Amino acid sequence: MFIRATSQYTTLETHIPAPYFRKKFTTDRAKTVTVRIATGGFYRLWVNGREYTKGLLSPYVANPDHFVYYDEYEVPLQKGDNVVGVLLGNGFQNNAGGYVWDFDKAAFRAAPSFSLTVNGILESDATFKTAPSPILFDDYRLGEHYDATQEITGWNTIDFDDGEWRYAQKAPPPKGELVPSVVPPIRCHEERAPVAITPYNGGFLYDFGIVDAGLVRLSVKGQVGQRITMQHAEFLKNGELNVQTLWCAYDSPTFEEVRHLVHTDVYICRGGEAESYTPSFTYHGFRYIAVFGIAEEQATPDLLTQCVYHSDLSSCGDFRCSDDTLNTLQTITRRSGLANMWHFPNDCPQREKNGWTADAALACEWMMLNFTPEVCYRQWLHNIVKAQREDGALPGIVPTGGWGFHWGNGPAWDCVLVYLPYYVYVYRSDTAMIHDTADAIMKYLHYLSAKRDARGLCEFGLGDWCHVGDIPPKAPLIVTDTVVAKDIADKAAFLLKVIGHDGWTFAEKLSRELTAAFRARLIDRNTVYGRCQTAQAMALYYGMFAESEKEDAFQQLLTYIHEADDRMDVGVLGGRVLFHLLAENGHADLAYRLIVGPAFPSYGYILSQGATALWERFTVLPQDSLNHMFWGDISAFFIKRIAGLQFNPTGTDITALTVAPCFISALHFAEAFYDSPHGPIAVRWEREGDTILLTLTLPKTMTVTLALKDGWRLDDGNDMVHITEGAYRLVREVL
Repeated sequence: MFIRATSQYTTLETHIPAPYFRKKFTTDRAKTVTVRIATGGFYRLWVNGREYTKGLLSPYVANPDHFVYYDEYEVPLQKGDNVVGVLLGNGFQNNAGGYVWDFDKAAFRAAPSFSLTVNGILESDATFKTAPSPILFDDYRLGEHYDATQEITGWNTIDFDDGEWRYAQKAPPPKGELVPSVVPPIRCHEERAPVAITPYNGGFLYDFGIVDAGLVRLSVKGQVGQRITMQHAEFLKNGELNVQTLWCAYDSPTFEEVRHLVHTDVYICRGGEAESYTPSFTYHGFRYIAVFGIAEEQATPDLLTQCVYHSDLSSCGDFRCSDDTLNTLQTITRRSGLANMWHFPNDCPQREKNGWTADAALACEWMMLNFTPEVCYRQWLHNIVKAQREDGALPGIVPTGGWGFHWGNGPAWDCVLVYLPYYVYVYRSDTAMIHDTADAIMKYLHYLSAKRDARGLCEFGLGDWCHVGDIPPKAPLIVTDTVVAKDIADKAAFLLKVIGHDGWTFAEKLSRELTAAFRARLIDRNTVYGRCQTAQAMALYYGMFAESEKEDAFQQLLTYIHEADDRMDVGVLGGRVLFHLLAENGHADLAYRLIVGPAFPSYGYILSQGATALWERFTVLPQDSLNHMFWGDISAFFIKRIAGLQFNPTGTDITALTVAPCFISALHFAEAFYDSPHGPIAVRWEREGDTILLTLTLPKTMTVTLALKDGWRLDDGNDMVHITEGAYRLVREVL
């Protein structure tokens, strides 16, 4: 049975406190039992006063009309009296702060409820007792308000007297399927002290030096009823917190009504002794905290601590070289990847916290090379499949309450349906996600086929988003959509063949038809319609040119780059392929200069402007999120192209490795590692005068192809050789 404290739920205007629940029960002997708790919101769980909650924002963030997630715990009980306690947060079931994406209008919106069982002993029902907690307001996107003067000491312990508490209400159960949450927990992984504290508008500004995601921990000895307000931000504009990076609707009248709530936590002190507070049911993306309501003597470094949270992923790969700029870019890329992994990949930890499908698709390869997100991907993919309409359409965000079908999707976003299972298979040899999605992939392929126009081309949804310079995409939508649709069909055919699904023939046919239409309508003498870097690069990268045409088509791409003064002039779709394409065609040094060059627009430029995470846009003045992951494929470029570690390059053999390093002239050494399913792989090259020493660390089961470019050869005269392990000396070929 699902139960709740009240049918009333929090709105932006009316705040309902997060409820406590407790139930005392007895057992005839000491035993270990399984406690299962399910909710469409968030929870914290105690048994006999001990907390068992696995992580922040448990169990998950999902549309409760689709899935209701539960967690299970093995818990010891004592003979005689025991007590279970639950604190319930609004979570996704009631996300008033998500009004920008219509979550305030979602059909599933309701007061938070939960179901709890203790196997064979206890089940949640209307005999549970409930009372308001000190959490007066909590919202997944906005923040949390906590009044410590309303704390109830010992509320979750056996001896507490709950005689004045009310009985819980039976709640209508959510419509979604009850399923276990198997994703790793969200935990604190790092704590940072402030690097600066300065007076600010009657309060104090705490600067933690790094844009990241998580919570702030307040440690204070205050007066009874002292109200401390903490507003989070990533960036200062003219010395003020920049609201433009905080909220998508900052320029609407609604924003002025909720400005006091946006990324703001409030704590009211109980007084008399040292007290500590960390929010339970929200999180923020921030570098700065403007804190109000404290005296000057309280504004110490110990007052606030930046606590960095994200899903508990392991590191399985990395890159390092002799260039500090590249190393810093690798660091901030990894930081943004983790900062945006909260159960599933998010677009950003401050403005939206949405599961934007394109962001995940663009990032999934480099995330797989650096971390272990595959369990998170698989659980989220179930939600993507569930959100698919009967006609095959996908929303641009998952989870959604219905928003994202009419704006915010299209092939470059929908490709997540095949990209996630594809890259998980390539890098982990796991077919589970292919089986999970095969029917949905077929449904989408038929939808995609039907969306073609009379010329056989695709043109719907979003295109080359976030073009550098914050201008509209230069690449026509009909180009990027048709190219990505072809790539979806190619990857779908590959995946369906892997599991023996006969739908691969339809996918291959669709790919051939899209290619033929593109070549007939959008290519003129090896030049792609739109005449820009993204259009030319995507057509080359995804196989729209015949082999005999590629050299001339690539020269045309170089022309566009040179016309832009050797700077990138792309959005996220072009940026995903441009550097790889340059390296594949012998221009890795140019790719390196495009990345590290200090002039706008480049990755080196945002570093010069103080970036400590990847920005959403390459702009002269930040206007959007300063912590996005969809520009992060430079990490895959570093690992695969500069270090040359190319694992399973054809996607068909996880015992295969190609080592194809690009010896960037400005670099003295480069190295990368990847923990493959067969064991750790490491590649390092280092200059010794005119010689390069290449060192490989490999599992015995790995078959390696060494592919050298740019006039380099092995000292035995070969330029390609199969090897298994060891160190190899390379010398420059004398021409």
